[in-house]
Order: sequence, then structure tokens, then C-alpha cells
Amino acid sequence: SPYLKEIVVEPSTMILEQQEVAKRIFFIKKGCLRQYILKDGIEIAIQFFLEGDCVSSAESFKMNKPSQFYIQSIEKTHLLYLNKSTFRKIASQNPVLLAQINDYIFNQFIHFQNLFLSRLMYSPQDRYQDLLENQPKLIQRIPSKHLASFLGITPVSLSRIRGRNK
Repeated sequence: SPYLKEIVVEPSTMILEQQEVAKRIFFIKKGCLRQYILKDGIEIAIQFFLEGDCVSSAESFKMNKPSQFYIQSIEKTHLLYLNKSTFRKIASQNPVLLAQINDYIFNQFIHFQNLFLSRLMYSPQDRYQDLLENQPKLIQRIPSKHLASFLGITPVSLSRIRGRNK
């Protein structure tokens, strides 16, 4: 689209700060981002995004509220983005895009439901096994400390789980 702008960010670049209002929606052309929160000074990974994913703080972007989390690059990342006014204009004029947005929102909702349930129902070993089977790219590309945080365990525990899976 002629409306998309492109930026390239280095690893560890903050795309969105906690308490900042999201003014852009990003599409990952190449690279990897993570979404996380800080709790008692400890980073807790919520989600990872790879090529083809759409990223923003949905609540912040839609409701003009401060973001509850951070979004940061893990690798050198090529991003396409739209600002909020352009996004709204395009979405209002394009029913196909509006349908895709709707699908994306439902997929995100399903993802967060599954994440919530997995934390309640499955052990860290089971959650790691699920990642290994269903999202092997994450295992290969995400640093251990971020994977451990995502699984709700320490890096030492992740190392033990990996040792058992060999």
C-alpha cells in the first residue's frame, strides 16, 4: 500500500513504551518483536511476533489509553507501519481490510484465551513441548531468558527442561 511507511530497527529497540499511547500499528516484514510487562522489576514476556504478524497495543491504539506493556525488537527488524488516522481511513473505506482486522482480533483473542488456559492447566514442561511442536521458530530465535519468562519459569528451569527433551 502507498500508505505504509517502512523503518528498520536494531535489536533491543523499544517500539512502544508502557504508559505510552500507541499511535501506530506495525506489520513485521522481517525480524522478531516481543511484548512484555514489568512486574516488581522483572520482565514477563507475554507474546512474540515474527514475519507477517501485526503488532500494536490494541487497547491503547483503539481507546487512546496508555499501553499496559512494552514492545521491543529482539532482532534487527524491518517494519511497515500505519499511523492511527491513516489506518482508520483505510479501514473505513475497505471492507476486505475491515474483515481481515476482525479476523486478526478474533485470532488474538483466541491466542490469549489459550495462553491463559495453558498457564492454569499445563506444566512448564508441557508448555515448552507445545512450543517445540507448534512454534519451533520461536525456540530457535528467542533468547532463553525471554522464553523462560514466557513459560513462567527461570532460565535454569528452562535449561533442565531442554535437557530432558534431548
